[in-house]
Amino acid sequence: MSVREPGGRRSGWTGTMLPAWPRVLVVIAHPDDESFGLGAVIDRLVQAGADAHIVCYTHGGASTLNQTQADLHRARESELRGAAAELGVAGVTLLDYPDGGLADIPAAELAGHVTGSAARVRASGLLVFDDTGVTGHADHRAATGAAVLAGRRAGLPVLAWTLPVAVAARLLAETGQGFAGQPPTRIDMCVRVSRERQRRAALLHASQISPAAVLWRRLRLLGDREYLRWLVRPPRAVTASRPAPGPRSDPALWLLPGHLCPCEEMSWSVATLSSSAWAGSGAPALTGPGSRRCPASTPGSHSAALLKAAR
Repeated sequence: MSVREPGGRRSGWTGTMLPAWPRVLVVIAHPDDESFGLGAVIDRLVQAGADAHIVCYTHGGASTLNQTQADLHRARESELRGAAAELGVAGVTLLDYPDGGLADIPAAELAGHVTGSAARVRASGLLVFDDTGVTGHADHRAATGAAVLAGRRAGLPVLAWTLPVAVAARLLAETGQGFAGQPPTRIDMCVRVSRERQRRAALLHASQISPAAVLWRRLRLLGDREYLRWLVRPPRAVTASRPAPGPRSDPALWLLPGHLCPCEEMSWSVATLSSSAWAGSGAPALTGPGSRRCPASTPGSHSAALLKAAR
């Protein structure tokens, strides 16, 4: 895939690399958001040398889950700090806003905490949930909205973790939960991640995790990839672009940043048909882990092969 900076100069950014931030501030609504949602991305940033700090708005005391029958207000703080340490996070600021009530707090008030923390740790950028909330939780949207407001005021880029629309649709269909994703045109990065530390951190949220948790299904669907988009762009951010037609790119089919055709043996690919073919497809084509090589012998048959595999 060819990605170019404005003006046509080829960029070193391929859509598969996270920004090289020396310090990142992670803004979340609840304990476990840093692990269940952002864990693999935080881990990759830390492993690349970033100092990561977390601002969490609530103690998560209104959760309907309590696997350990603990006092959630106290237990979830302990779980957050343990999971953050597992991910290599340098510091945690835990606020005490009402769980489930962030949308009722003035955005400027919430943003003030982000602005202050970002200045204190000299953050290079902010990492958040997508503005859809990903799971549909209003607190997620409020936390992200505050971070976006703070980022714009402070001149800091804001990078959001998101789901491909097809993965979100699969989770919505399977669980009934309000997962929301983004189409390829609104995704800027697809990065390869390790799940090892994320899984260990998630398990430290003992009050919230269980073998039946939707988290495990989502991680299976995503494999070793995470998807991100800019909510506030850095000055020289490069967005993903459609690849030009060629031997690795069907004009009727294009893939998310960092992905080629499944015949390139990607462990997970989510593909979206072009607008001219969308009406007849009914849904994005999805191929899963361990899928066989695409049987297409010519670029023009890739879309048909993917649709057949999805059925």
